Amino acid sequence: MKFALIGAAGYVAPRHMKAIKDTGNTLIAAVDPNDSVGVLDSFFPECKFFTEIERFDRHLEKLRQEDEGIDYISICSPNYLHDSHCRLALRLKADVICEKPLVLNPWNLDQLKTIEKDSGKRISNILQLRNHPELIKLKEKVDNSSFFYNVTLKYVTPRGPWYHVSWKGKEGKSGGILTNIGIHFFDMLLWIFGPVKSFKLNLIDKEKAEGELFLEKAIVNWFLSTDRKDSPTGTAYRSLTVDNNEIRFDKVFNDLHTVAYQNILDGNSFDIDECRSSIELIYSMKGYHANNQNRIR
Repeated sequence: MKFALIGAAGYVAPRHMKAIKDTGNTLIAAVDPNDSVGVLDSFFPECKFFTEIERFDRHLEKLRQEDEGIDYISICSPNYLHDSHCRLALRLKADVICEKPLVLNPWNLDQLKTIEKDSGKRISNILQLRNHPELIKLKEKVDNSSFFYNVTLKYVTPRGPWYHVSWKGKEGKSGGILTNIGIHFFDMLLWIFGPVKSFKLNLIDKEKAEGELFLEKAIVNWFLSTDRKDSPTGTAYRSLTVDNNEIRFDKVFNDLHTVAYQNILDGNSFDIDECRSSIELIYSMKGYHANNQNRIR
């Protein structure tokens, strides 16, 4: 299969490059307005690179017209551009593999579904935690029980001052900490413990957020942070505790993109509707915060 990639200079892009290579495929073109993409040499040294999306588009359209078109476009661009780049990929008659979040606002999902149907191609979302072996075991246990669980999620991913200067620190571009940091974890919690009944939001600012989720099969106390002081180890810390039993899912975390790619290529992808519930939850929490800013830090 032939791939192209949007957002080659991004933090997560090397995981996509590795997944493309590990699944036996080829990256033939990549684009990013930033040209710090020497990592391409480690995976696909012959890959054509562009700093302008228009020239990237023109190159791929030329290949398509010559019956040499690509099969997939992988999207690792800033969050607010994901839906636009999905539309670009569909116009080029390519299937899409998109990083989280697929969109920032729930109504954009319906627009993408319409364009996806018209194109005859497919949009697949990277929800890699659903491929984690320990979390799959937990879901199987929950699915086969009638218990109600007490769950605690703590995720700290330390970030320096650069984070708040970059697009990731800008609410309109990243979606803020709930979206940029929390989307995978909210998706994972809803996937395992069922739909949202209600929620509480106790704290939210640029660096951290905290609250409670009341799900079909669990009450979840969750905490997200980019502040190094919140980590017990001073480094990235991921912990999920279910009825006092801790599940540390740090291991194999970086290899889950390859698993996700193989599943997509095998026809077992997470489509637009799969990511809807977590995007709607975050949108609701942001609305709640906007209406209660005097009560929430």
